[in-house]
Amino acid sequence: MSEYSVSKVYPSDKKANSEIEKLLLHEGIRRDKNLDYTCAVYDEDYKVIATGSCFGNTLRCMAVSSEHQGEGLMNEIVSHLIQYEYSRKINHLFLYTKCNSAKFFGDLGFYEIVRIENQIVFMENRRTGFSDYLQELSKTKINGEKIAALVLNANPFTLGHLYLVEKAAAENDFLHIFMVSEDASLVPFEIRRKLIIEGTQHLKNLIYHDTGPYIISSATFPSYFQKDDSAVIESHANLDLSVFVKIAETLGINSRYVGEEPKSLVTGIYNKIMSEKLPVHGINCVIVPRKKSDNEIISASNVRQAIKNGELEKIKNLVPASTYKFFTSPEAENIIKKIRTADNVVHY
Repeated sequence: MSEYSVSKVYPSDKKANSEIEKLLLHEGIRRDKNLDYTCAVYDEDYKVIATGSCFGNTLRCMAVSSEHQGEGLMNEIVSHLIQYEYSRKINHLFLYTKCNSAKFFGDLGFYEIVRIENQIVFMENRRTGFSDYLQELSKTKINGEKIAALVLNANPFTLGHLYLVEKAAAENDFLHIFMVSEDASLVPFEIRRKLIIEGTQHLKNLIYHDTGPYIISSATFPSYFQKDDSAVIESHANLDLSVFVKIAETLGINSRYVGEEPKSLVTGIYNKIMSEKLPVHGINCVIVPRKKSDNEIISASNVRQAIKNGELEKIKNLVPASTYKFFTSPEAENIIKKIRTADNVVHY
């Protein structure tokens, strides 16, 4: 046990935050843009010598000054963050780490979910967390020759999403729809889920799933120890696919459908990796050209931009009737306000 104590760092503490930035950079870590709590250990001169942060249910951006490594400071940071998470009733915790650090976190009670060699390890603090999730999924397994899957964030659900769902449903015996349940989008999960189900209720061979914490959006994937944006996207794609392959094995899925998005750097890299990796595991990767309206690709980004611009009538040709009905109802007022005040509603 070290002689130092761990303290919360407030966003207004410019000196401490500046020192944290420098410490992280010195240890080869970029400060993640998604953080909602940060702590630090100070030396006798009140200089930051260790730090760690949280975002939702994940521990992030943990580092100890090279001059103080071996003093047990990382144990104290992790213990502090775990206690903080428990205090806000978050008990199922996750972290992403470099492969050479996985054993250290394993000794602190974290277990590997998947590992991408030379890139990243995804861990949780429940020994059977992921296997329990797969066990629960297995209860929805349905036998058939053609079993497909779609992962939808649907922020919000558009005619483009509907076209993708209808195509996959028509070409397969059953379609598993995984709805990204992480609340990191402008449209909350409960509303996204409702609009997906309402917009597809005419199709009778669908099985709906919340993704839980195991499939996350690229918006909150940690970037802090990746060297550049392409490396972040690649790591996220490889990690997501490793998780998905285990899900596919559990449910007998032999095809995954994805929408083409020529304007998106993220989706372009993601789809390329998917089309290379999935067939290795006996899973077809079906990339579907995007549906258009007036020669423009229909995308959730375009819908959000129209809402931000106060052009609700414009989205009528871009979304199913159920989505349009929601956005023209009083229930949508707070979400519309959130979209209109957002700095950026277009995601690349």
